[in-house]
Amino acid sequence: MNSYKELLKQKEALEQQIHEARSRELSDAVARVRSLVAEYEMTPEDVFPPARAARSTGTGAKVAPKYRDPNTGQTWTGRGKAPKWIQNEEREKFAI
Repeated sequence: MNSYKELLKQKEALEQQIHEARSRELSDAVARVRSLVAEYEMTPEDVFPPARAARSTGTGAKVAPKYRDPNTGQTWTGRGKAPKWIQNEEREKFAI
């Protein structure tokens, strides 16, 4: 049976081998990708198309307001929780 210290040494040796193998294989993979990109004259956009703007920024597109409070001029798009000035009211009379 191996002692704790021997196992730790084996672990370090394995981690070093893993690191070296990954670096070697990563270099090979990058070389293959570069070769294919050059062969097919691809651009970065071909390989990595731009994400939709709304998803990449994390914010949705602006929505036009549907309702306006005639007293204050405040507006509401009709999305999300209704503001107090329109709660329990007929929304049709606030429509823009």
